[in-house]
Amino acid sequence: MKTVVYPGTFDPITNGHTDLVERAARLFDRVIVAVAVNPGKGTVFATERRVQLARAVLTHVANVEVCSFDNLLVDFVHQCDASVILRGLRAVSDFEFEFQLAGMNRHLAPDVETLFLTPADRYAYISSSLVREIAALGGDVTPFVHSKVMAALRDLIH
Repeated sequence: MKTVVYPGTFDPITNGHTDLVERAARLFDRVIVAVAVNPGKGTVFATERRVQLARAVLTHVANVEVCSFDNLLVDFVHQCDASVILRGLRAVSDFEFEFQLAGMNRHLAPDVETLFLTPADRYAYISSSLVREIAALGGDVTPFVHSKVMAALRDLIH
């Protein structure tokens, strides 16, 4: 069974994330959406809430699991019996950072490959940070996130 791990903070999960998961689910037997516990990043949603939202949004994808992790990504990948890390590239500006991460992960775990996917054009400009900012300022984020995420953002802001 070929397993891929898609790590991120998913704060919150967006339609762009969902698009990548759906496409990865066609390429792999098992997709693990790995929600990073990252206290230094200052997430808006608690880890368990981010996991809950990702699960709610991805229920339609049968071969997807959502869990959190708080260790080194390559160690988590090994724990999951996976051999591939999935990373999304929205723009050329993402590439340099992602290239550095992929190189470091390859150094730490030569048996783990990094696969880059780009989202559909209609999601290429969406980021969790932009969604949070627009929602905080009272803007409409319904085109960018699932309705359950929109409700969670609304509850958080009000």
